[in-house]
Amino acid sequence: MVIELGHFALTLAFAIALVQAVIPLIGAHKGWSGWMAMAEPAATAQFLLTAFSFGALTYAFVTSDFSVSLVVSNSHTLKPMLYKVTGVWGNHEGSMLLWVLILTLFGAMAAWFGGGLPPGLRARVLAVQSAISAAFFAFVLFTSNPFTRMQSIPFDGRDLNPLLQDPGLAFHPPFLYLGYVGLSICFSFAVAALIEGRVDAAWGRWVRPWTLAAWVFLTIGIALGSWWAYYELGWGGFWFWDPVENASFMPWLISAALLHSAIVVEKREALKSWTILLAIVAFGFSLIGAFITRSGIITSVHAFASDPERGMFLLLILGVFMGGALTLYAARATAMEAKGVFSTVSRESALVFNNILLAVSAFVVFVGTIWPLFAEMAFDRKLSVGAPFFNMAFTPFMVALALLLPIGSTLPWKRGRLGRAVRAMLPAMGLALAIGALAWAMQTGRSALGPVGLALGTWLISGAAVDLWLRAGRAGLVDRLRRIARLPRADWGKSVAHAGVGITMIGVAGVMAWEIEDIRVAQIGDRFEVGGYGISFENVEDVQGPNYISTMATMGVWRGETRIATLTPEKRVYPVARMPTTEAALDIGFFRDVYLVIGDPQVNGGWAIRSYIKPFANWIWGGSIIMALGGLLSLSDRRVRVAAGARREGGAAPLPAE
Repeated sequence: MVIELGHFALTLAFAIALVQAVIPLIGAHKGWSGWMAMAEPAATAQFLLTAFSFGALTYAFVTSDFSVSLVVSNSHTLKPMLYKVTGVWGNHEGSMLLWVLILTLFGAMAAWFGGGLPPGLRARVLAVQSAISAAFFAFVLFTSNPFTRMQSIPFDGRDLNPLLQDPGLAFHPPFLYLGYVGLSICFSFAVAALIEGRVDAAWGRWVRPWTLAAWVFLTIGIALGSWWAYYELGWGGFWFWDPVENASFMPWLISAALLHSAIVVEKREALKSWTILLAIVAFGFSLIGAFITRSGIITSVHAFASDPERGMFLLLILGVFMGGALTLYAARATAMEAKGVFSTVSRESALVFNNILLAVSAFVVFVGTIWPLFAEMAFDRKLSVGAPFFNMAFTPFMVALALLLPIGSTLPWKRGRLGRAVRAMLPAMGLALAIGALAWAMQTGRSALGPVGLALGTWLISGAAVDLWLRAGRAGLVDRLRRIARLPRADWGKSVAHAGVGITMIGVAGVMAWEIEDIRVAQIGDRFEVGGYGISFENVEDVQGPNYISTMATMGVWRGETRIATLTPEKRVYPVARMPTTEAALDIGFFRDVYLVIGDPQVNGGWAIRSYIKPFANWIWGGSIIMALGGLLSLSDRRVRVAAGARREGGAAPLPAE
């Protein structure tokens, strides 16, 4: 009965979404306040009904209701409770229900917290958001129904994909979807502004917190996915330029550009057309990501489904919303006149260069991801675009961005002096060069990647610190520190986020440049050296898990004659799913990770052992956490969260009707 109620609630939410997508738009066009006002309770009702539907599916998984086809395919009675819950979204149908739940959540939040918006704009935003929700309700109900019953109820389920039975993957999809789907509200703001014919500083102020929230969630989601790949897959890498990884990275880059561009709209009423375009494209990349992971058009270890029918439905959604938004943009773009005037050397110009670098970087990733598909369709050639292409094509733009960020953040608005900004950054520049030179002197016969990455990361971190120091003005040391402590949280958030980028850059460069790898066959009782650490291979035993059988090794990590860690890498076999997994063991340190993997037994009685020493590995995810923390600090600043209650006098005039 609960399942039928969940299905009915989803269908009712779909009907409300269709009504909400039409009535408020008519009300806003006619100026009928009653019709516009219905958007708010409708948005709340949509969310509550979808939440009930999602709760019904969760109940089916938790209680192991094997009358539901989705539970049979993705659960098992012996599975730990955490993975019974996460099994709800560890599949195509459930993940799309989560997608719709988050869509309606953002729509409801726009209704709850949009009291400062003009009624017409709020009605249009909620209508556009509801149109997106309606499209995905239709997708779930007509192609991906999670509530389908089994004709013959089995005794037990087939279990969840073992790779997904991990805490990192338990939380990675929800955070990633909060970022992906969060960009839908930015899209709704952009389309609503185009329909209304008005883009001004107030619009930039309203759209910025939504963009910031989506970017923070994307940052956390991508970091969790990278961390999972690092320790769970046993490859020892953190990023593989897989198409699905790229599908999440592209909207992250575009949303970062949108965030900086919205600041220019808010401060100077410039870059209006560009900012609207970024808001459209950011959500477009999210839809492309959904298409890539569910159509089967590109092969990936992360793909949810390989169903061409579903892929065509998603392609139709992409075409309708992107085609409609870009058509509306083309009709309105020429009328979005920029008001602010600024010189070549200014904060605005620095943000423009920042946008260009981020947008081009996203385009490079897009081309590398799509090119194999295009080559096969156009030239009947099977090509593979891997890490060498991305590293060579993508890295220069990130280097340029890292060089620009500290100087650009200290430039004044409207007009500045480059020499003055550079002189202010000389201490940070000197420290960065010194750290890079030290790294270069300490290494022998290696590439410049490590020292350059270390120098750039130091430049970003120290540049963020200098930026805070300069904002405190001229005063004594104690007074200056007090002023720094009292700076707005948005200023702190910007500096913390930029420092997080620097820390991540150091981690990436350190792992790629200075990693040590050792692959060998070892006998029980052997001890060998890897990168200055002793590894002792002490024992192998079979261990019975709740729903798997594990071959677990016991290995010691030594520094000289001192034992610093005992690690237990595993190879697991999940009998129900008939699938093996590799569980790496890590000794995590501040400056390095010791990473051990046990392989297959050998004919001579030994075991294949892979050992890695990974310098600065955890700086990658530590930097990501600090980036997200910076975003949260900015979001907690009331000036960012709360938009003006009404438009300023003399604001931008409405665009001419087409």
